[in-house]
Amino acid sequence: MTNGIETNEPLLRVSDLTVEFPTEDGVVHAVRDLSFELKPGEVLGVVGESGSGKSVSSMAILGLLPKTARVAGSIAYRGEELTGLSYNEMRKYRGNAISMIFQDPMTSLNPVFTVGHQLAEAYLEHHKVSKKAAWAKAVEALEQVGIPQPDRRAKQFPHEFSGGMRQRVVIAMAIINDPDVIIADEPTTALDVTVQAQILETLLRIRDETSAAIIMITHDLGVVAGMVDKVQVMYAGTVVEAGTVDEVFDLPRMPYTVGLLGSNPDPSLIGERLTPISGAPPSLVNLPSGCAFSPRCPLVAPVCHESEPELYEAGGAVSHLTRCHRWNDLAGYENPKKLFAHKEIGAEEPLAALLIDNPEAVVEEHLADSGDTEKEAAS
Repeated sequence: MTNGIETNEPLLRVSDLTVEFPTEDGVVHAVRDLSFELKPGEVLGVVGESGSGKSVSSMAILGLLPKTARVAGSIAYRGEELTGLSYNEMRKYRGNAISMIFQDPMTSLNPVFTVGHQLAEAYLEHHKVSKKAAWAKAVEALEQVGIPQPDRRAKQFPHEFSGGMRQRVVIAMAIINDPDVIIADEPTTALDVTVQAQILETLLRIRDETSAAIIMITHDLGVVAGMVDKVQVMYAGTVVEAGTVDEVFDLPRMPYTVGLLGSNPDPSLIGERLTPISGAPPSLVNLPSGCAFSPRCPLVAPVCHESEPELYEAGGAVSHLTRCHRWNDLAGYENPKKLFAHKEIGAEEPLAALLIDNPEAVVEEHLADSGDTEKEAAS
């Protein structure tokens, strides 16, 4: 899905990126051995639970981590090494070559300045033009992201915009300097589904118009399926599966990926219970020995506790990588999602499923049970 764009050399190459935070309780291993390449026009989806290292890795790319962070590995933009550059040295790249759309637009915009002023300021940071020219560019950016009457709206303050419009302003700020790489960190969080679709459509349109590459950080697998070319699944600070959308969604070769897909609501399974992954992610201070997912994995074997697996090529596909000792065994399951199915204590046949078959009987039975419960409580 690169729309005929030439994709010879990568815009961004991240190799063996590691981020650690020393704390009183120990060293937090936030990101471990992260590697990927991003070419012009490509959209990379990064998914995983909270605390898996998605946002920390993006902040490392932009050089926005606190001074206490220990960053190792390589981050190269068009062949230029960014790792080790000072905060001021990164300013010529940040917002100009690589920009970021943050999760909460209200924390990204200054409430005491107009939207146009803030956009113009972002443009003046990297271009020696007049304030009038910068203002015109700000209005143009607002129009580009689909804000109606951009010349009038540019004179308004952030609180005068709806949530979806504020997110469009943040996108306008990210693209105003025509960056090569746009990092979108949960750009559709807290927005209703209609606005989400509009925001994602805006991002793809900008990609088509400018050939910018996009890193889409999200926990929404629906977003990933609909707009990205490649997917990286992260867990406990590292990549546990990577590949094209079709490979990862249709042929998952890591139990954690199977669990994520199984916990996503499926309209075809109305009335059925979701199959969540039991347990919780491990502490990044005290990671378990071997595979980090082994305490929650239904396919765990002794080897999983002994050593952390490397990234294997699943089925010989160079593009499809999985960090699992038992990926080949997983491939033998016709419906791997059933690995995570379990009976909940006290759970009965889901009422919604019964209601479809016999609405009146289910309702009467449910009301009768409720009445018996009330009588017992009263006595």
